[in-house]
Amino acid sequence: MELKDSVSNNLVEGTFSSHMEKKFITSPSVIVIGGGISGITAAHILHNASFKVLLLESRDRIGGRIYTDYSFGCPVDMGASWKLLMVYCLKHVKPMAPKIRLHGVCNENPLAPLIRGLGLTLYRTSGDNSVLYDHDLESYTLFDMDGHQVPRRMVIEVGEAFKRILKETDKVRDEHTADMSVLQAISIVLDRHPELRQEGLAQEVLQWYICRMEAWFAVDADMISLKSWDQEQVLSGGHGLMVQGYYPVIKALAKDIDIRLNHRVIKISNGHSKVMVTVDDGRHFVADAAIITVPLGVLKANLIEFEPKLPKWKVAAISDLGVGNENKIALRFDNVFWPNVELLGTVAPSSYACGYFLNLHKATGHPVLVYMAAGRFAYDLEKLSDESAANFVMLQLKKMFPDATEPVQYLVSRWGTDPNSLGCYSYDIVGKPEDLYERLRAPLGNLFFAGEAVSLEHQGSVHGAYSAGVMAAENCRRHLTERLGSLEKIQCISFRDEILEATVPLQISRM
Repeated sequence: MELKDSVSNNLVEGTFSSHMEKKFITSPSVIVIGGGISGITAAHILHNASFKVLLLESRDRIGGRIYTDYSFGCPVDMGASWKLLMVYCLKHVKPMAPKIRLHGVCNENPLAPLIRGLGLTLYRTSGDNSVLYDHDLESYTLFDMDGHQVPRRMVIEVGEAFKRILKETDKVRDEHTADMSVLQAISIVLDRHPELRQEGLAQEVLQWYICRMEAWFAVDADMISLKSWDQEQVLSGGHGLMVQGYYPVIKALAKDIDIRLNHRVIKISNGHSKVMVTVDDGRHFVADAAIITVPLGVLKANLIEFEPKLPKWKVAAISDLGVGNENKIALRFDNVFWPNVELLGTVAPSSYACGYFLNLHKATGHPVLVYMAAGRFAYDLEKLSDESAANFVMLQLKKMFPDATEPVQYLVSRWGTDPNSLGCYSYDIVGKPEDLYERLRAPLGNLFFAGEAVSLEHQGSVHGAYSAGVMAAENCRRHLTERLGSLEKIQCISFRDEILEATVPLQISRM
């Protein structure tokens, strides 16, 4: 289907009256599909540039995979929750952290100026030399499956051995032209260096470190690409937790934008000069261009029909990138019965059976523990009811702490089966094509693509999604300005530029 030039330039449902004579005196119109941070950022920038912007979101809330829940009487991020206190680093490092990650509080991080301007507090969970972990090692307490505490010396020694194993995987990668999984490379390393093998409880601790690595990608180690797992441009310096949650950031970006909630897009028709977007109740919205920021899982599931169909190279790019899954089970208690550490971990014979709790009490003062599970285990947890999931993690807590009380409230995320996300964030699969991200980002006529998945440098992160939204907005603005002619009244005002004028210092605490 080709939309004719007579299609309305307004964002009016199903209106097809001709506005050709107004082409050069009205602002360009853009539909943004998806209300996560990438879509809201793109909409904000274009709105500030005097574009007519409409944002369509399938959920009954904004934020997408950023979701701050307040039902505990305090903010609890059930999606993205971390931010790295970092500056840009060009060297390749091997990071680990939970859930859609946001790294970098220093000004070089694209979101740092916004967080600074809003006066939000960050709780530091690791120091500047933290490369592998989102917490400093001394902030962990590990237990075995029977609830006995693992000696700290063993945790440190196995951690050092794991670093050596990862370093040796670089040699394996250099020796093989074909890609393989990280788990396969680790197996090769252990065959070559039996002195790095661990036995008994130490082997279970090693599996816990692998579990933490899997949490970074939200997928099991046998599915992580050896070739590209440590190749992203990571911000180095340390990690921090958003104490007030991420919602204040989303709220600030969404100010004054025309947002329609409960508008699930099912079809996008891209014509010569117009785009028509159809939602599930049959209504149509028409604009000069559209920016698509829906999660990669939604695109992979073909939940949106494209007319004309997406070209094969774009479909292949969507197919060739993986989507991982990580879930959280948040528990609120009346009293604190656990030690004053930032992370409580459970070691096990396999990484699948390992687990860990984030202690929000240390960071926020609220008696809340958040259990995290990634990969196949995260999907298996979604097969349980909320009550059964909470009971499962309570069994682990009661082995660690026999005097543990029952939670007064709990929350369970289900990102893998949520039809609005169908996964947490993207990861590089084994054998990923070299030009994958270029094809993912590439516009199609009047269609532009954003979201964490299209960010080559910071894939799977909040600041990566934010940067992708900035990029899509700027590309869309440039395209429409060139196509529609000289529009003197359009001023492209970047939200980043506005916030950079703020002089409020970053608020970073360490308890």
